[in-house]
Amino acid sequence: MKRYLPFLIVALVAVLTATGGTLLYRAKRQTLAAVIPKDRPPAEEGDGEHTLGPADAIVTLEEYGDFQCPPCGALSEPLNQMVHEVPKMRIIFRHFPLVMHRNAHDAAMAAEAAGLQGHFWQMHDLLYREQSVWSKALDVRELFEGYAASIKCNVARFKRDVISDEVSARVQADQDEGTKLGVKNTPTIFVNYKPMPPGSLNPTDLRAAVNEAMKAGKPPAIK
Repeated sequence: MKRYLPFLIVALVAVLTATGGTLLYRAKRQTLAAVIPKDRPPAEEGDGEHTLGPADAIVTLEEYGDFQCPPCGALSEPLNQMVHEVPKMRIIFRHFPLVMHRNAHDAAMAAEAAGLQGHFWQMHDLLYREQSVWSKALDVRELFEGYAASIKCNVARFKRDVISDEVSARVQADQDEGTKLGVKNTPTIFVNYKPMPPGSLNPTDLRAAVNEAMKAGKPPAIK
């Protein structure tokens, strides 16, 4: 028996390693599936919705984004360019600030406060352009007030709105909707209400998905 003991130990280790590898693979598969939300129905359009592009668009690209998220920042300008180049396309931006990003929630509040004065998209673009600056700041209030002034907001009103319950509720409503849909990471993007896989969140693949959706025509409303 002693002669075979080393072989039995080696065999047992091999079995445990294979089993562990299988469980790890399954866990990774489950984690990947968890970050791809299901198809979603068209949302009710409200006063707090931020859109670029025509209301009668054939293709709607909906983004759940975080202003401190580098991949979101990298996509910002390509998406702006796409919506200006593709006819009958619109973009909807929704807030999903991640807890791991210290200043992301404050940035969402700043964008909403600017939005109350009709300057949401200007603040959206500025926050992404200046992401490397304010994301490292210990206190972002003065920076955001300076950004508000630079895009012609009334700064006194901005300072009131940026800490208001109304603005907080707008940000929270987007987060709640995203959570309900299964959003966990940013950016999460839907093209005509279908979620894009994480590996396709780049300008080339998104443009291809938009072109395909354009060919297919506007999807029917889900009742």
